[in-house]
Amino acid sequence: MAAATSVMRAQQLFLATYDEALAPFDLSFPRFEALTLLEFSRDGRLPMTTLSRRLMVHPTSATHTVKRLAEQGFVERVPNPDDGRGTLAAITPAGRAVLAEATAVLVAGGFALDALTGAERVELFRLLEKVRRGARDFDDQSSATI
Repeated sequence: MAAATSVMRAQQLFLATYDEALAPFDLSFPRFEALTLLEFSRDGRLPMTTLSRRLMVHPTSATHTVKRLAEQGFVERVPNPDDGRGTLAAITPAGRAVLAEATAVLVAGGFALDALTGAERVELFRLLEKVRRGARDFDDQSSATI
């Protein structure tokens, strides 16, 4: 129980720190995360169902996130050519620019992990990777990067 509670409390602290750092960009961490997923996708766009699954949120939450990003000009919603009923979220040049600036701020802040040494960060990553793999959080068995 203590380990689970500590992980959850650390997550809350991280999110509060990230939201504070992202506030000048008018981004929340979920919107930042959505932009990051789009940026790292093969062509800068993903089906809404894939985005929802990767964000680990209900499709309605993903739709709301993309709607807000579209209102900000950071994402466009476009028809999915592979699915006549589906929609793709596509990152815009403005979205790429704000993501780069926001990422630089989070990196400069050490992603709220600056209390750990480099070796401790690697150890933490490997331990959490083991938990995530046990929950089948990865599409394949390659080394995790996010």
